[in-house]
Amino acid sequence: MATGDDRALLRIGELARRLGVSQDVLRAWERRYGLLEPVRSSGGFRLYTAADEQRVRRMQSHLAGGLAAAEAARAALAEEGDRTVVTPPEPAPAERPRETESDPAQALLPATDRGLARLAADLRRALDAFDEPAAEAVLDRLFADFSVETALREVLLPYLHELGARWAVNEIGVATEHFASNVLRARLAGLARGWGQGRGPCAVLACPPGEQHDLPLIAFGIVLHRNGWRIVYLGADTPLADLGRTVEEKRPEIVVLAAVDVDRFRHSIPDLAALTRRTSLRLAGAGATAAVADAVGAKVLAEDPVTEAQRLSPST
Repeated sequence: MATGDDRALLRIGELARRLGVSQDVLRAWERRYGLLEPVRSSGGFRLYTAADEQRVRRMQSHLAGGLAAAEAARAALAEEGDRTVVTPPEPAPAERPRETESDPAQALLPATDRGLARLAADLRRALDAFDEPAAEAVLDRLFADFSVETALREVLLPYLHELGARWAVNEIGVATEHFASNVLRARLAGLARGWGQGRGPCAVLACPPGEQHDLPLIAFGIVLHRNGWRIVYLGADTPLADLGRTVEEKRPEIVVLAAVDVDRFRHSIPDLAALTRRTSLRLAGAGATAAVADAVGAKVLAEDPVTEAQRLSPST
């Protein structure tokens, strides 16, 4: 345990900002490897010291040098006493995982040995190969080893963005895009189960007429529910008249409309302006511009869906 002058006590959020590592990753390294040794404040908060910060920086250095997460943590902890670099022995060649693009067994390797980047690469390979069992194995490992928020923000949402970009330049066909979207939709649907329950404030989520890309909106709703909200989900291509009737019936605290194409909002400006006179409207997705928001009296959710959902407290 750190003692004395090295107790530059920090909350985990500040430590994460200093190190460029998410809070979820820091907690995982603390839980799995004992890398961090927080102390408790009088109010019960976990506080971290300069020694904790240095251990993480040493681990990051070892990760950059090519060590797996477990090996990097052991090396960082071994340096605590003598400050010398201790590199664990390399595994025998027969024990090393194969790095071939076509090896489906890669999807079953422990997440602690690969990290989020390796899981993302495994997921892409499995979905490109129309290999649903391998993709499900990657998703199982991802959600077992990382929080829902981290899995969505660091792997699934970037993958969906990349998937759309690859389709736009004809790198993949419609079949690949549909297959991957359906596999991920099924997993997100499982995470969304029960999101309309609870006593928290109500949020209505929908895509405007013509907009079909609703997976990021589902991810937003999952995190919003985990933050205390009840979700009424109307989904893709929602007629604004039906949305208006839902608002009258449910009296939500907020309505979130998401679209990747700004024209989906532009074509509905009069209806959206009328909607903002009845409820608090937020626009999300690549199509949500400040100009459109100003024209209808709405607010833009400009960050990624996970971050924006986490920012919305139940009293928003």
